[in-house]
Amino acid sequence: MLVAQRPPGKSLAGGWEFPGGKLAAGEGRLEGLARELEEELGIRLDPARCRPLIRYVHRYPERVVELDVWRVGAWNGELHGRENQALDWRRPEVLLASGLLPADAPVVNALQLPPLVAVTPFPDDGDEGGFLDRIELLASGGGPLLVCLRRADLDLPELLELAAGAACRVDGTSARLLLHGDPWGLVAALDSAPPALRARLDPALAGIHAPGRYLERAGRPSLPAGLWLGYSCHDAAQLAHALDAGAGYAFLGPVHATASHPGQPGMEWEAFEALVGELPLPVFAIGGLGPADLETAWAHGAQGIAAIRGLWPS
Repeated sequence: MLVAQRPPGKSLAGGWEFPGGKLAAGEGRLEGLARELEEELGIRLDPARCRPLIRYVHRYPERVVELDVWRVGAWNGELHGRENQALDWRRPEVLLASGLLPADAPVVNALQLPPLVAVTPFPDDGDEGGFLDRIELLASGGGPLLVCLRRADLDLPELLELAAGAACRVDGTSARLLLHGDPWGLVAALDSAPPALRARLDPALAGIHAPGRYLERAGRPSLPAGLWLGYSCHDAAQLAHALDAGAGYAFLGPVHATASHPGQPGMEWEAFEALVGELPLPVFAIGGLGPADLETAWAHGAQGIAAIRGLWPS
């Protein structure tokens, strides 16, 4: 990822940030981004290869700023610092430790998370081999993906054993696993798991995803370093609580009415966007969605989509 160093004489001089600047009056979001990057870097964007990444509000002691961050996939021209600013290409996982401004920290989370999370259903026939076959089929799609193992029918040791089997199926792909359930219980189960099981599981394990009811418990679960913590949320209060609880991302929904939430209407996209528009947290839309909804989700402030039926292979 490209970062630029703020030059002497500017506030927060010496800090590193993502290139960009302020919108002019009456200027569209993508129009302003294109102008700023041409002024700063001498490049011309390919609008078809740009998409929203995350939009949120950051509060400095002296001012409040709205950050509207886009992922730029292609451009024309020779990239260089037209304002004599230092530039550097850095991997997302090292950005926070290399002088990135605190206001840009939520961007790092958004850069490291994929656009799709496949939530597993219960196997209808108890066929665990077929269940793992479907996870392998999902992972073989080639794109980055999280697979959330949601199996309330299993106790924690059984879930870890299943996850270790799933880890073998996603090995060599860009898919990784989330464990769904009680985050405190899962942390304890991971801590006490046999070393051989952890050795099978750890390379594929991305984090723990917790139902929203666990937001009512005081404190933060102490996850092993490098693992994500996420929560399922349904309203603004839960989203705020998830942020305070140290979540690196959240699910929000249902966007549309679904069979898994009978009698519960969907919030629809306008309400979703209103809830996440100022939140410094990547949020996946969930509820009646599939890959065809990705562009709509991005346009309304989502990191991407999470789905059961929309992603699980038949």
